[in-house]
Amino acid sequence: MRTPAGHEGGGIPLWPLPSAIAALLVVAVHVPLWLSLRDGHVPACVPYLEGCTSISRAARHGLGNHVFRLLVLPCAALLALHWWTSVRWLALRGALRGGRVLLALGLLAAVALAVYATFLGSDGAGYRFMRRYGVVLYFGASYLAQLVFLRMGRDALPPALRAAMVATCVLMLAPGLGNVAASALVGDALLKDRVENALEWQLGVLLVAWYLLQARLWWIEGYRFGLDTGRPGGRAAG
Repeated sequence: MRTPAGHEGGGIPLWPLPSAIAALLVVAVHVPLWLSLRDGHVPACVPYLEGCTSISRAARHGLGNHVFRLLVLPCAALLALHWWTSVRWLALRGALRGGRVLLALGLLAAVALAVYATFLGSDGAGYRFMRRYGVVLYFGASYLAQLVFLRMGRDALPPALRAAMVATCVLMLAPGLGNVAASALVGDALLKDRVENALEWQLGVLLVAWYLLQARLWWIEGYRFGLDTGRPGGRAAG
């Protein structure tokens, strides 16, 4: 079996970074959901399809809220590091224009996620404002960062992985369009809420898929901290 380029080099492999983000997000959402179901805080259902609860509601109560914060706050720090290493990966491959924008969007997404997790479960109008706009900024800035990454890396990304990342971004438009359609067409407030909840869970799956694709990319490329790897004859860097 052929070893991916650069895997024999030194330095710290970076593919575990987006993998860890994906794993933390999955655990941080589903363990609180299970705890909230167990303790009767949310109704039993498949939220991805039935939308009986939002991600926030599932992680707002009791022990689930503490687990959510415990996992999401370090995940936000890893997210900031992830986008910094993404800018570096692109720069090492000659894609320099847009790096500051990408880093700013990535840091905004990380800060917004940290704010959202910090204030989830708190009472008061100010806290509700921080939660609501924290999650909106997180999803929005993450999506824009992905688009900028794809544009900057259009010549550096392997075609198959680039196609998968583009497809993931295209699919992410569906929940947004679905929310707009639900607001305009659904008159029943309860049904509208369930549709929006289900779309939120589905969007979360696509975000996790993006980080797994990026982990695959960096594993194939042999991307490591301290080396310009993933290309034959890569030279030491950083």
